[in-house]
Amino acid sequence: MSRVRVLVGTRKGAFVLSSDASRKTWQVDGPHFAGWEIYHLKGSPVNPDRIYASQSSSWFGQVLQRSDDGGQTWAAVGNQFVYEGEPGTHKWYDGSPHPWEFKRVWHLEPSLNDPDMIYAGVEDAALFASGDGGTTWNELPGLRTHKTAPEWAPGAGGMCLHTMLIDPSEPDRMYVAISSAGTFRTDDAGKTWRPINNGLKSNYIPDPDAYVGHCVHRIAMHPSRPNTLFMQKHWDVMRTDDGGENWREISGNLPTDFGFVVDINANEPDTVYVVPITSDSHHFVPDGKLRVYRSRTGGDDWEALTKGLPQENCYVNVLRDAMTVDTLDPSGIYFGTSGGQVYASADGGDSWNPIVRDLPAVLSVEVQTLK
Repeated sequence: MSRVRVLVGTRKGAFVLSSDASRKTWQVDGPHFAGWEIYHLKGSPVNPDRIYASQSSSWFGQVLQRSDDGGQTWAAVGNQFVYEGEPGTHKWYDGSPHPWEFKRVWHLEPSLNDPDMIYAGVEDAALFASGDGGTTWNELPGLRTHKTAPEWAPGAGGMCLHTMLIDPSEPDRMYVAISSAGTFRTDDAGKTWRPINNGLKSNYIPDPDAYVGHCVHRIAMHPSRPNTLFMQKHWDVMRTDDGGENWREISGNLPTDFGFVVDINANEPDTVYVVPITSDSHHFVPDGKLRVYRSRTGGDDWEALTKGLPQENCYVNVLRDAMTVDTLDPSGIYFGTSGGQVYASADGGDSWNPIVRDLPAVLSVEVQTLK
């Protein structure tokens, strides 16, 4: 019988939440790495016992951890992230040049078919790869040395490479999203890259129609339709059906088009989820109501999902890596909040229940569907 394992990274440690296929009762294990910021946990799609964790603190710096027994025990692995060649400069908040410097790992993306291959997206924005389970790392410098890179600048949370999507039909194709630069695609396994931001518009930057400089918060892909991507950016929910060549807005009837997360139902590639946030200056849900919005038509038309979620005096945020879906049928949807709640829906979003409450602020939520 299938099981699910939900991996939660928080401001003060990591938690592993487990349930059977009914997803009604949950076992909570943690905190692991208590007191540390855990920016991201991600399990290998090839080896169900392997989990990676990005552990960080302002005092001790960056540590990568790996578990090979489903999160019961952990061991530190390679933590050397060195930019290749002369790092050069990128723009700072005020537009002045700023040297490239490594700060932390934001996102870990294991290979779809190699248990020892894993990618890391870091701040300042760059892409690293490891072929030995995270023991050693090398930069894929084609991205950071792209001709547009000196024009990249940090968003409010830093200049981070926070999303990586691997095309299951074309393994040499990968998409990344950078705040604040935009979305980029490689078709040759990371050797060369090009920006794919046609159709994006950002009124708060000097050139609203610039090809780079957009603050993309998250992109999502359904494996059955790898050329169709959904995006939540700093204002606007977007869609492309040609691998990022052209984007169009699908914010439709959402109460606000600002937010951080976007994800897709595992069994319904036209069913998309977002969590609107009031604004870029008010990082909490509108009207004190925690609502997940679902579109069953791939965008434009959205419905509020509220059953089981607080609908008054709620002022939490849901960060960019804090929503995920499992592959059971019906698909389970999970998200975590800045208030430390992790909510789950076992019916595609129709109703919600808290798996756990009162954790530290949630930074990331991922799920493994296990046999």
